[in-house]
Amino acid sequence: MTIHPSLVTKDLTIRFGGHVAVNAVSCDFRPGELTVIVGPNGAGKTTFFNLISGQLSATQGAVVKDGVDLTRMSPSARAHHGIGRAFQLTNLFPQLTVLENIRLAVQAHSGDGWRLFKRVESLTELTARAERYLEATKLTQVAHLPAAALSHGDQRKLEVALLMAMEPDIYMFDEPTAGMSLDHAPDVLDLIAEIKHDKTKTVLLVEHKMDVVRTLADRIIVLHNGELLADGAPDEVMSSDIVRDVYLGKSAVVA
Repeated sequence: MTIHPSLVTKDLTIRFGGHVAVNAVSCDFRPGELTVIVGPNGAGKTTFFNLISGQLSATQGAVVKDGVDLTRMSPSARAHHGIGRAFQLTNLFPQLTVLENIRLAVQAHSGDGWRLFKRVESLTELTARAERYLEATKLTQVAHLPAAALSHGDQRKLEVALLMAMEPDIYMFDEPTAGMSLDHAPDVLDLIAEIKHDKTKTVLLVEHKMDVVRTLADRIIVLHNGELLADGAPDEVMSSDIVRDVYLGKSAVVA
């Protein structure tokens, strides 16, 4: 059975003055597939992410989801169409509790806006839904702490919880374990693995840790100087000479 792409980039390009940061990148992404985007520093990975989620506007090319052209839409409009990117805590409510933050994300997804005050019965329903995401992300023990008081690892888990609460079709994670301790990183990776098992969801992951890439990737895309260098199965991509030379270094050995 043919699985049609949920997300397509067509010749996606952005220029900053005379510098081409992403150059005509065309990719199809399918439900049930986790794609890891790798490449050396400055390869254009995060810029490519920003073009998909709408933080940057393309100079040319297109972003299409389920046949709908999102290219000129704002980040919030793209979120409404199911593009989900992990929240940054500083963009939310650091003085509100973890539970309150998740409840507001649930409320926003329900179409009820970000209002803090609602009817009691509605608030109870929202809280119950938020508590399910607390449990899924192992944040129940810190539910009533201010978000700003969380450890870095729990902050990253909160980002995942907020993203899950928005129930997107496309999940985007930019180095989700960056700065995390060895104790906390597996929790976040386990959450991403669970999302991956939902065959209606598409997962895009920017990552440089090769152990994470090997564990999670169904497919690897390699960017170099803003261009698509390689695209395919993990073993095939990481064993190619050109990827070894550009990304890992000429003397690297892929285990």
